[in-house]
Amino acid sequence: MAQKALTELKITGMGCASCVGRVEEALRDVPGVETASVNFATKSAQVAFDGPVSALTKALDAAGYPAETSRADLIIEGMNCASCVAKIERALAASPGVIEAQVNLATQTAAVTYAAGTTTPQALAQVVTDTGYPARPQAAATPEDRADTETAGLTRATLLAAALALPVFILEMGGHMIPAFHHWVHATIGTQTSQLIQFALTTALLLGPGRVFYRKGIPSLLRGTPDMNALVALGTGAAYLYSVVATFAPGALPVGTANVYYEAAAVIVVLILLGRLMEARAKGKTGAAIRKLAGLQPKSARVEIDGRIEDRPIAEIAVGDILHIRPGERVPVDAEVLEGTSYVDESMITGEPIPVGKSAGATVVGGTVNGTGALRVRATRVGGDTVLAQVVRMVQQAQGAKLPIQGLVDRITYRFVPAVILVAVITVAAWLIFGPSPALPLALVAGVSVLIIACPCAMGLATPTSIMVGTGRAAELGVLFRKGDALQQLQQARVIALDKTGTLTLGRPELDNVLTANGFDRDEVVRLAAALEARSEHPIASAITRAGPATLPQATDVLSLTGLGMQGLVDGRNVLIGSHRLMQQRGIDLGALASEADARAAEGATPLFVALDGQAAATLSVSDPVKPGTEEALERLHQMGLTVAMVTGDNARTAQALADRLGIDHVTAEVLPDGKVDAITALRDQFGTLAFVGDGINDAPALATADIGIAIGTGTDVAIETADVVLMPGDLRGVANATEISRRTMRNIRQNLGWAFGYNVLLIPVAAGALYPFGGHLLSPALAAGAMALSSVFVVSNALRLRRVQASVPETPIPPAKEVHA
Repeated sequence: MAQKALTELKITGMGCASCVGRVEEALRDVPGVETASVNFATKSAQVAFDGPVSALTKALDAAGYPAETSRADLIIEGMNCASCVAKIERALAASPGVIEAQVNLATQTAAVTYAAGTTTPQALAQVVTDTGYPARPQAAATPEDRADTETAGLTRATLLAAALALPVFILEMGGHMIPAFHHWVHATIGTQTSQLIQFALTTALLLGPGRVFYRKGIPSLLRGTPDMNALVALGTGAAYLYSVVATFAPGALPVGTANVYYEAAAVIVVLILLGRLMEARAKGKTGAAIRKLAGLQPKSARVEIDGRIEDRPIAEIAVGDILHIRPGERVPVDAEVLEGTSYVDESMITGEPIPVGKSAGATVVGGTVNGTGALRVRATRVGGDTVLAQVVRMVQQAQGAKLPIQGLVDRITYRFVPAVILVAVITVAAWLIFGPSPALPLALVAGVSVLIIACPCAMGLATPTSIMVGTGRAAELGVLFRKGDALQQLQQARVIALDKTGTLTLGRPELDNVLTANGFDRDEVVRLAAALEARSEHPIASAITRAGPATLPQATDVLSLTGLGMQGLVDGRNVLIGSHRLMQQRGIDLGALASEADARAAEGATPLFVALDGQAAATLSVSDPVKPGTEEALERLHQMGLTVAMVTGDNARTAQALADRLGIDHVTAEVLPDGKVDAITALRDQFGTLAFVGDGINDAPALATADIGIAIGTGTDVAIETADVVLMPGDLRGVANATEISRRTMRNIRQNLGWAFGYNVLLIPVAAGALYPFGGHLLSPALAAGAMALSSVFVVSNALRLRRVQASVPETPIPPAKEVHA
């Protein structure tokens, strides 16, 4: 059965973790939905669904959690009649995620409303372009802009609420703290006037900045699905209504109980708004990695149009556009070089610090930095198709994923708010029945404190904020978690199985050892050998040619000796290159070179001999070099307590020699792709949870079979698409980094959950009055609000510590080929 497409929606109206279960339930009730996963921290939902998105948005509207919508304004060329308008509107309406599309013939534009997260303005522009009408999106607000708008709105609401609450707090609490102030108020404006002032200010506060809690909380109560807003609405509403009765109809209350609690309602709203503001600012930092990646792409590009060059917004760049990149500029989109030569810093993609030479025919990646040369390029991939956009998308998907541990949290928080309301009711009843006189105000204070302090926000933020920061920091270190649950599974790994070629090694032979004899010069021998081998296409010949100088002499009278080697004339010298058997046939005495060649062969290298004018000159050792950082990475994995295994199709002798050199614990060699799957299964049965690291097409079955598949980012697309984790740098340091990030993130999640659950377990009884018999102390509702707000801020701040995780293995330089003289 084919897997259904994954649709991502942005959800509004979620006030606390208990909302997660209700949103998921609403989505799963839509016919055709296979799975639905909601992330409280990112306020998003990932839904496996092939039907119209409108069915999902309607279900969310009915549940009281509308999907966030976005608007894309498109500039369209070529429309000249009403039929063009109808054709474009039909194409847009059929596009995934589109809710409404309106095309204006006069202004040559289209306004498209779509569910945020389901598509992009660039994708919609491409839909129109594919109908025959070239289109491009106008610049729109970024997610950072929207986050800044939310923070600014919370700031204004908090400041206004504080300005309204401060006089209420002073009038009421000032008299409790300073008796002289109480007498002054009574003597000047009077108690009744003081209460009327408090009533007016608190009413304005609750109808103004505080109305958000009632607008969302009361409908959730009426639907029977109360959330955090319902707790705040109940708590502040109870305090406010009791105070209104005490102000305007004190006779309706028992004698001695007509007290006002306006300050409790006012201060609760202020503190919760302040907590949300602090939380929003802290959560803004959790997305720093995404913003850093997205910020690598320039905002505009220099486009060649009819012989002139003009700046255009990056959103308006189309495939095929000719762009000019000046020295020091970032490459705007993925492109092919047409003219110019330069070196481009691609470290943000590959992790390699050495710039890569570019000339006509080479490809450049958007976001990389051009060196000192000017380039003229043709755009090949734009918008969401660029490598940088795909990296950002992978990180976003991982950040929005739900780990298995979150399932338990969601089940608890789904029932938590109704349970808190029940506890508050029981608390009030217990105080009314068993409490000292006057019991009613004491019952009110205890009940309101329970409602306010028990908000499950910290529980809901504990896991997703850590995931966001952890996966973001991993991306900065070149580790992309394509699947969120891999973040949890990797820290459980007990064995790391590695492919050899392209994973442990560079994947191509290189000349790594030269031993000369009979007084021959090393550089001269390599130059002559490289000139002769340049006439061969054999991989080993190519390795020797690459080791020679840039300019090589011409070889003549070249003769290929099948299975033995080559011979020819170079600069008047008779050059012979080949095997031990070839040298024996020609009667050439190898002397000490023979034993050196045997030692190199025992280490897995391929030795060749060079003779000049009939005299042994050198032995050249060619091998597939170990990648930089491999030895350090394996050492670090061993320090982490992991077993390291090699699973390769290479011959057993070569594989064992490499394993002995690198300290690999277990070797399975000479296996076909199917054999790799069997080998992985056997290793998993022997050691436990297994991660497999590979890079080639033949590694795809093994990557899919392993508990965690890790692909080298420089490998094939098939391997990358099959893997759970992608290492953008092409070496194994990323495995150690990924494992370190996984362990640190899961430890951070456990700390957050321990705090969040411990906070509620300990403080709900305190709020209910458990300490009252031991000194007559009740927790103030205002203090309860402050404690609740600080709990969420603590969880987010703890998650932000993951931003300081350092690379587990530092970078190491590429070693030069060895030079030895006999």
